Amino acid sequence: MTVALIGFAILLFLIIVVRIPIAFAMGFTGFFGFAYLQGLGFDNLLDFRWTGVLSMASNRVIDTVQEYGLSVIPLFILMGNLVTNSGLSQALYRASNAFLGHHKGGLSMATVVACGGFSAICGSSLATSATMAKVAMPPMRKYGYADSLATASIAAGGTLGILIPPSVILVIYGLLTETSIRELFAAGFIPGLLGVLLYLGAVKYVVWRNPEAGPAGEKLSWGQRFMAMNGVWGVVALFTLVMGGIYLGIFTPTEAAGIGAGGALLIALLHRTLSPGLLFAALSDTGRTTAMLFGVVIGALIFSDFINRAGLPDDLLAFVNSLDVSPLGVILVILGIYIVLGMVFESLSMLLLTVPIFYPLVESLGFDLVWFGIVVVVVTEISLITPPVGMNIFVLNAVIRNINPATIFKGVTPFWCADIVRLALITLIPVITLVLPELLYR
Repeated sequence: MTVALIGFAILLFLIIVVRIPIAFAMGFTGFFGFAYLQGLGFDNLLDFRWTGVLSMASNRVIDTVQEYGLSVIPLFILMGNLVTNSGLSQALYRASNAFLGHHKGGLSMATVVACGGFSAICGSSLATSATMAKVAMPPMRKYGYADSLATASIAAGGTLGILIPPSVILVIYGLLTETSIRELFAAGFIPGLLGVLLYLGAVKYVVWRNPEAGPAGEKLSWGQRFMAMNGVWGVVALFTLVMGGIYLGIFTPTEAAGIGAGGALLIALLHRTLSPGLLFAALSDTGRTTAMLFGVVIGALIFSDFINRAGLPDDLLAFVNSLDVSPLGVILVILGIYIVLGMVFESLSMLLLTVPIFYPLVESLGFDLVWFGIVVVVVTEISLITPPVGMNIFVLNAVIRNINPATIFKGVTPFWCADIVRLALITLIPVITLVLPELLYR
């Protein structure tokens, strides 16, 4: 355990102080940590045992790149980029606004609903926040919404992007823990909807405390509302096809990702909103994002090999057993660690650093890894709007001019509390998470 903890401390030093990209920091720490456990040093680089360390690292690179299941990542990213560049986010916002905009705080509620719908086909919190900021912020400012409520609803709604399936984060978690991706997608659906409902409640609370923060907008007739729905049928059909096919077992998540990417391209072409330039931008962004994610995953797997070789999971389990703490108490301690780490790390880094350490312990205590995956993603969502490193906050600060991050952090507090409530519910009542996987696959 001592060697593993020293390695973890070196990793944090490389990331926080030296500011080495996390993929390289994890890869370097894992590689040289593994070499140290083999008794190797720089005084004899010709020692044949270096071959085993190099073989471990190279196998991780080759196996990851050739992993068929990981092809779901670039395909879902491409689907989200095509949807983003084809203007469907505006259609989702118009439809949500048509039904909710006439209530106090209605534009904020429409933003949350639109974020939930967009995240269902995008799978990225940062992309959801950046896209919806451009779509939803101008009308909320037009109607005199407080900047704190307007930006907070975008930042919080954007966090839904990593939970509502399809979700790249859930795919990576499934890879790290060898958990069924389709079960994770099924498990994330109800907690995602619960998040939308609790965020709507947070908006209601804000406008109840301060009605001027979210004035009511224009009320549309039912005919106008149904007219606003015309632009979203493609999104609804695409989500139903992709997720319905996975849930019903018609095709695998990888096949669903391919169908989703093809469907998103077809919808964009039918809407005539995808120029050659936008198509090139979507493809190039997909390539860059995929390369970044694969690099981070490879680094995390090399670091995980070092952690496992050092015996940290087994030592951690023995340490927990010596404390005579209940299994639920262990989970609560883990969640507390996640919330603290969320103040320093962004979501993907936090997940990759901690899951290889915690999941063997959680599994040995008898907990379902599908349930734990959703719990981890929800607590990771909280980190996206937690000061001082709430990534969604800084994305909004970059997209929306003349907004102080302190204003956004202040406005997001009710939404952060709503997330804590949701985390408590799915932690204490696992059936909320596991009911769909149980019904569909077990």
